[in-house]
Amino acid sequence: MRFFAICLLASLAFGEQSRVSQHGAHRMEIILERYESGSWRVIDPTLVLDKNDKIRFKFKANFQGYLYVTNQSTSATNSLLFPRLDTGADNQILANREYVVPTTKGAFRVDGPAGYDVVAWMISPVELGRPEAPPTPSMPPANMTPRCDDTLFKARGACFDTLAGPQAATKKDEKSEDLVFIRDKDSSVITSPSRLKAPLVYEFHLAHR
Repeated sequence: MRFFAICLLASLAFGEQSRVSQHGAHRMEIILERYESGSWRVIDPTLVLDKNDKIRFKFKANFQGYLYVTNQSTSATNSLLFPRLDTGADNQILANREYVVPTTKGAFRVDGPAGYDVVAWMISPVELGRPEAPPTPSMPPANMTPRCDDTLFKARGACFDTLAGPQAATKKDEKSEDLVFIRDKDSSVITSPSRLKAPLVYEFHLAHR
């Protein structure tokens, strides 16, 4: 089974504003949220998720372009998460505007064997085609499972894994070597010192059990 399954929910937050770090010519901010007790809550990107958790992302950039989100699951399936008819077809992003992914009234549901899903985020200055499946991103070893880091203990029963969260893409043909990753509370800020002339790719590793 795939890590992500679309699950329709009643709530949608679109167009909300969030603070973006002032470092770098190009700045992107990504926030991970989990649906808890009838509402969305911002969670630490290193939090180890549980099966059937419902999650979504908030994304904001200080430049415009076209956003593509793909996923490599622990079940070894490779899929396009956004844009799609069920997650939102309009993938054009405007500067300094916050977007929810999926942009529809839905969420992604945690599924599949325990491990790390690799969600690849690509921002392109021009619109690209809509492939059925994206290129395969880098993956942690298949036998790796999330481990709790006692130094990140924040709440009773909570588990955090430092291997989760935003990462530079490791494929040589992807532009990620100049990216700088900054933690701003529970949001993740990715900056690039140069202007966007080609698609920029980074990864967000999601740990789940």
